[in-house]
Amino acid sequence: MSLLPPPASPRRMAHIALRTNRLQAMTQWYCTVLGAHVAYGSSKVAFLTYDDEHHRIALLALDDYPQRPQQVTEGYFHTAFAYDSLGDLLGTYKRLQGLGIEPHRTINHGPTVSLYYLDPDGNQIELQVDSFPDAEATNAWMRSEAFSRNPIGIEFDAEDMLAELRAGVPEVELMRRPDSV
Repeated sequence: MSLLPPPASPRRMAHIALRTNRLQAMTQWYCTVLGAHVAYGSSKVAFLTYDDEHHRIALLALDDYPQRPQQVTEGYFHTAFAYDSLGDLLGTYKRLQGLGIEPHRTINHGPTVSLYYLDPDGNQIELQVDSFPDAEATNAWMRSEAFSRNPIGIEFDAEDMLAELRAGVPEVELMRRPDSV
């Protein structure tokens, strides 16, 4: 019999914190991409939020940090931000494109439709929309043969998807991964 209490899970993820040598550029980029604003800023830190949380992103310029190695290493891969609808996601894509910010990769994972961007420091940021109405449906799809064969997903053309959405193709149809039919 264990004397330890059962584990308590956190109720939500609160924020990410990134070290940077480009505080101003990073602050501007995250405010632009996420529609965030600075909750607190100084010459050394910026706390950004886009919702009712006091901050979702902390940017820290507390030292002169060495540059990240160019080769792929273990560790942090990306942070994902979820949108309510495919229309919101693709609207954000067009807004950012108009500002010269392009995704470096677009993937229909199956559970999500995702656009990947690189911030000024090269951190990968995923903007996504859930393809299923709830976790139960998502988990069921993740147990499918299509997901087992390809758990990463299929690249897609965001311009084509946006044109189809504007032509009236339902979001649910556009978000369905082509190999899952």
